[in-house]
Amino acid sequence: MASNKNLLILPGDGIGPEVMREVRRVIDWMDRRRAVTFDISEGLVGGCAIDAHGTPLTDETMADAMAADAVLLGAVGGPKWDDLPFEQKPERGLLRLRKEMDLFANLRPAICFDALVDASTLKPEIISGLDILIIRELTGGVYFGEPRGIETLPDGQRRGFNTQTYTTSEIRRVAVLAFELARKRGNKVCSVEKANVMESGVLWRDEVTKLHGESFPDVALSHMYADNCSMQLVRDPKQFDVIVTDNLFGDMLSDTAAMLTGSLGMLPSASLGAVDATGSRKALYEPVHGSAPDIAGRELANPIATLLSFAMNLRYSFDLAEDADLIQQAVENVLAGGLRTADIMQPGKAKVSTGVMGESLLRELDKLAA
Repeated sequence: MASNKNLLILPGDGIGPEVMREVRRVIDWMDRRRAVTFDISEGLVGGCAIDAHGTPLTDETMADAMAADAVLLGAVGGPKWDDLPFEQKPERGLLRLRKEMDLFANLRPAICFDALVDASTLKPEIISGLDILIIRELTGGVYFGEPRGIETLPDGQRRGFNTQTYTTSEIRRVAVLAFELARKRGNKVCSVEKANVMESGVLWRDEVTKLHGESFPDVALSHMYADNCSMQLVRDPKQFDVIVTDNLFGDMLSDTAAMLTGSLGMLPSASLGAVDATGSRKALYEPVHGSAPDIAGRELANPIATLLSFAMNLRYSFDLAEDADLIQQAVENVLAGGLRTADIMQPGKAKVSTGVMGESLLRELDKLAA
């Protein structure tokens, strides 16, 4: 029997509690059927934490996250909190988690399941069989660079400014992960920046190239400007295997890649820290989609992205690849059977609620584990 693993669950706002409920059902299933037990704790992040404690993330919850083997998060934010000052908004709780846990690499796979080929806005031959991985640097760049702010100029105009900045070590550590993961996939890395107009891009390209020559010459390396990469993702996405890029470009390109598959409701993500002396690393797993407050509480949310995020958690934090594959296979089988939540609904398919989709996945897991 596998030893218990400490997992902190942060359902968050909007549809977060609904999709996380389905993950809890899978966790209970694993305890019963796979002899894999988790020690679960739960906390608040985002708007619900603001309502309860006046802050998007308490110090106590932050400490729980630092002590956990992994963190599983639902979604944060919503119009209820839009008028709060920038530093008090729900999203600041998520940013604090990423920063203090030093989760420098965000992994966003974009996989097109065969049953959903027609759900994409692109032609089937363009996206059929798609399986790419975007690795986004997560703790540096323009989102965290200093100086930043809004100031009033002498002539009365206001000016907003942010700083795009990267160091050698920040670039190399995310590139190392990209090369290592590429070796387990298609053995190709495309490094993306804007070296034609940004000095930070010049440094990024230089450091990735040097690292490749020093340690990963067996991996095919290419470089691409971010605007061209965005276009290529729509034109010919299967040319890519692993894309590694900075925080800003990764934010945009990963959402582009997500929509190739038909819905943000299908896409998981993992945010990983550095490997420590014990061989483990801090990690946070979350669906790519947002809190979708317009459908919260209506049983319309697609739980698959959160369930696949849990599968990534099994793979990267707990070395349970077989169980991760089991969940992914269950998702494929249920979709092949014609069940759809509203976001991926297609003609001739059966539209189901959040709970029914979760129950169907549990039944499929029972079949696979028989």
